[in-house]
Amino acid sequence: MDTGFQPLDGLIVVDLSQFLAGPYATLRLQDLGARVIKIERPDGGDLTRNLYFSDTVIDGESTVFHAINRGKESLALNLKDSADVERLKKLVSRADVFVQNFRPGVIERLGLDYDRIREINPRIVYTSISGYGPDSPWRDLPGQDLLAQARSGVMWLNGSAGDGPVPFGLAVADMMAGAAAAQGILAALVGRGISGNGAHVETSLLEAMLDLQFEVLATHLNDGGRPPERAGFRSAHPALPAPYGVYPTQDGFLAVAMMPIGALAELLDLEALRPFADDQGAWFRRRDEIKGIIAARLAVETTEHWVSLLEPKGIWVARVLSWPEMLSEDAFVHLDMVQTVRDALGTELNLMRSPVRINGRRGHSDRAAPDIGMDNDAILREFGL
Repeated sequence: MDTGFQPLDGLIVVDLSQFLAGPYATLRLQDLGARVIKIERPDGGDLTRNLYFSDTVIDGESTVFHAINRGKESLALNLKDSADVERLKKLVSRADVFVQNFRPGVIERLGLDYDRIREINPRIVYTSISGYGPDSPWRDLPGQDLLAQARSGVMWLNGSAGDGPVPFGLAVADMMAGAAAAQGILAALVGRGISGNGAHVETSLLEAMLDLQFEVLATHLNDGGRPPERAGFRSAHPALPAPYGVYPTQDGFLAVAMMPIGALAELLDLEALRPFADDQGAWFRRRDEIKGIIAARLAVETTEHWVSLLEPKGIWVARVLSWPEMLSEDAFVHLDMVQTVRDALGTELNLMRSPVRINGRRGHSDRAAPDIGMDNDAILREFGL
C-alpha cells in the first residue's frame, strides 16, 4: 500500500476463499489497508487462476484472478495435512478476520468452523459466504453465480417482455455477496472495538441477490403478488413508466430517465405525445405505445443532437458509451481508477482501483496477484509457523 492513511492498516485477514465472492470481499478490505494472506492449495491454488473469461491470459493465469487478488499474499497449505492445519490455526490466533466460502459442511470437516476458530481467537471476525445459506433446503446445490441469478428471480427484471429470462452480463451475485460480506466484516470490527468480542458474519449469493431486488420486491410483496411487468419495447426497469429506457438514435443510443411526458412532447415537438401529458397513469399502462412514439422521433437525429437539445432543458438523458468511449472521457480519467501492477515475472497489468476514497486518497497496490505460495517463507518465519 502507499504511505497514505488507510483505516484498516495493521489488520490481518486470513482468506481461505476462492472464486469471486470471498476474494472480492477481501479485495475491498485490502484496498482499505488490511493485510490479506490468501491460503491456497499447493497443487493448483485458487481455481480462479485458470478461470478464463476470454483468451486474455497473463503469464499463464487469468486476468480475473489478478483483478480480484491483486496486492494479496499467498500461503500454500495442504488442509488435508494435520501439520499444515496446525500452522493455519497458529496464524489465525493472531489474525483479525477469517473468510471462507466452502460449501456448507466442508469447513466443519476440516475442523475450521466458527466455534473451533473462536476457541483459538475469541476476537476473530469469522466470515462465511455460501450459495444459499447454511441451513437452506438448497444448501448442497452449487453456489454459482448464474445459478444464483436463476433461483433469485432477478432474470425477470432484465430485457423486454418477450425476451424470456435475461441474466446480467456480470457475476453480479458474487460481487454483491462479496460487498455484503465486506460490509458485515467492517461492522463486526467496529463492534469488536466496542465490546472486545468477535463475531460470525454470514451471507450468501441468494441473500445478496434478494437484497439487490429489495426495491421491486417491496412492490411485489405489497400489491397482491403481482409479478414484474417488463415493457414490451425498450424496457429498462419493470417498475418505471415511459419514457424510462434506452433508444436508438441516428448514430448510437440515448438513455432517457424519469421525465414528464409533457416536457418531452414540447421539446421533441411530438403532437402524438400531448394526449398523455397529464395522464400519469397512462405513462405505465401505455408505456410501450408512448416509448414507440419517442423512439421513432429520436431515431432521425444523432445522439449529440438530442443531448445538446434536451440536457440544457433539465431532461435527464445520457449518451450510451462503449468501453473505449467511456475510458477516453475526461470524467473517467479524472477519477484515476486504473493502476498499473506487476506480477512475479515483472509483467505489467492495468487493473481497476478501489471505488472508495479515504481523506481524498484511493488505495493503491503495486503488485498483482501472487504466485502460489510465493510468500510461504516470509510468512512462516514471521509467525513462527
